[in-house]
Amino acid sequence: MTGIPAEVGVIGGGRMGAGIAQCFAALGSRVVVAEPVAAEAAAERIAEGVRTAAGKGRLAEDAVVVLGRVRVVTAVAELPATAELVVEAVPEQAALKAEVLAAAERVVTEDTVIASNTSSLSIGELAAVLRRPGRFLGMHFFNPVPASRLVEVVMGAATEERTRDRALGWVRALGKSEVVVADSPGFATSRLGVLLGLEAIRMLEEGVADAESIDRAMELGYRHPMGPLRSTDLVGLDVRLAIAEYLHRTLGERFAPPRLLRDKVARGELGRKTGRGFHDWS
Repeated sequence: MTGIPAEVGVIGGGRMGAGIAQCFAALGSRVVVAEPVAAEAAAERIAEGVRTAAGKGRLAEDAVVVLGRVRVVTAVAELPATAELVVEAVPEQAALKAEVLAAAERVVTEDTVIASNTSSLSIGELAAVLRRPGRFLGMHFFNPVPASRLVEVVMGAATEERTRDRALGWVRALGKSEVVVADSPGFATSRLGVLLGLEAIRMLEEGVADAESIDRAMELGYRHPMGPLRSTDLVGLDVRLAIAEYLHRTLGERFAPPRLLRDKVARGELGRKTGRGFHDWS
C-alpha cells in the first residue's frame, strides 16, 4: 500500500522504541527492533502494547498477526539492509545516538531514510557522523506513541526534500499529524514544553500551590490535556533534567533546572516509571 514502508528498523526497545515499532507493525510494516541490552523486555513491552491496543479495539487485525511482523534482535548490524526507514530511539545522549546512527548507516542501502527520535539534540551535529546526511532528519514521536497524534519532523541543514517528503508520507499513513521545524535546540515542542514544566517546578518549590493545583490550573484554565507536572512525570524526571541541562547550555539561564528537580532525580523519584515523581503513581 502507498505510504507504508515495507520494512522498518527501530534502534532501542524502551518505551519510545516499542511504541514506534507497535505503530508501524499495526500499519502493516515488517519491523526489526535492535535492543542490545534488554531484548526480552523489549519484546514483552511491544507485545503488551499490541495486546492493550487490541483490547481497546484499536487494531484492524488480530494481535497475533501484528506481533508476527515484529522481530527483536540484539545488534544494529542485524537490522534489515533493505529497510526503507530506520528510527533511532535510544536514550538522549549525543555520543550514544551518534554511535548507533553511524552503525545503522553501515548496514542499510543508500535509499534508506535514517531518523532520530531525539527531543532536543542537534540534528546537524548528529548528521555529522553520517556519510550521506541528506537522508537524515528528526522524527520526534511523543509518549505514549500509539495514542499521540503528533510527530515533530526536524529538518537539518543537509536534509533533502525527498527525505522530508517520504517522512511526511509515513507520518500521515500512521494516522498522525506533523509539524515541520528547523533544527534548533529543543525544536518547537521540547523548548516550549520544558520551559513550562520548569516554571511549574519552580512554583511548587516556592510554595505557590501544590502539584495537583498547578496541573489543574493548566488543564481547566488553558485546556491542556495534561498539566506540566504530570507531563514531567510521564516523560520521566531524569529525561526532563537531561533536556533542561542541554537547553541551559545552549539557550541560557531561562532553562536552568530547579533544585527540586535535581533533588528528586537524585532520590530516584523519576515519575510514573518509578511510582513517584511530582505525583504518586503507585
